[in-house]
Amino acid sequence: MNNLALIAVGGNSLIKDKHRQSLEDQYEAVEATALFTVDLMVEGWNVIMTHGNGPQVGFILLRSDLAKQLVHEIPLDVAGADTQGAIGYYIQQCIQNELLKRGMKRPVATVVTQTVVDSNDPSFQHPTKPIGPFYSEEEAAHYRDEKGWVVTEDAGRGWRRVVASPLPTRIVEFDVIKTLVEQGISVVAAGGGGIPVIEKAGGALQGVAAVIDKDRASALLAGEIGASLFIISTAVEKVCLNFGKPDEKPLNHITMEEAKAYMAQGHFKPGSMLPKMEAAISFLERGGEKVIITSPEHLIDAVHGQTGTHITRT
Repeated sequence: MNNLALIAVGGNSLIKDKHRQSLEDQYEAVEATALFTVDLMVEGWNVIMTHGNGPQVGFILLRSDLAKQLVHEIPLDVAGADTQGAIGYYIQQCIQNELLKRGMKRPVATVVTQTVVDSNDPSFQHPTKPIGPFYSEEEAAHYRDEKGWVVTEDAGRGWRRVVASPLPTRIVEFDVIKTLVEQGISVVAAGGGGIPVIEKAGGALQGVAAVIDKDRASALLAGEIGASLFIISTAVEKVCLNFGKPDEKPLNHITMEEAKAYMAQGHFKPGSMLPKMEAAISFLERGGEKVIITSPEHLIDAVHGQTGTHITRT
């Protein structure tokens, strides 16, 4: 699919700062992202969009915790599904409205997506991904004993629940997504990396309390569906070596092997640029042609080769 691009949008990009976290604020952020996405569609690209959901899942879990004396609590996998629907709704509506402004008509659909993970993934034995609100040590101990949560002290700010972050192995709704794309429909899928599920005997699926890295899941989907371009939308215009230091060096174009070498040298931080670079390499190793890492407002210029960090196999 030479004209198919997958764009992975970070969940934090939907929240500009701590003063702009309302749903109205998030909608405005999605509108801006839709503008740049439609620019790409105008140039003849069909688009799959994926998105993060970390802050939004955190809000749902906090609401659930505050209301637990009145209504049932929300499991983590259900919170992920909720955010897929809500953020997908925002994205598809904003894209449709922007297309309408430009006199274009193209269907956009959101697919609530499950992602299979291995129940034997080592991360289940050593969960490290913090989620949800902060608790006192006493509250955290109560949840540990009552619900079996793994809890940890988080940098002096309080105690939090931690869950596994297993590697994605299969996109359950892949055939649905592929069929829609082949019909020229722009798809929003694999939100938050997909709802993590494990496959039981006989093929039955079961949701698990885990968080999948959305860039790794996006790379899996982009590679399997044969997208020629994988765009990782993030907060910076270009990836940099020695980020934040006086000798900071932006990267314009690097090969997959150079990216691996920079990773080995420790240039990219876990929880920040490292998983994005790992996702980029994964996509290229699956046969993808190019990865671009840039900020949303530079998306079109980056596709034209004028900015962004471009990563290719050779």
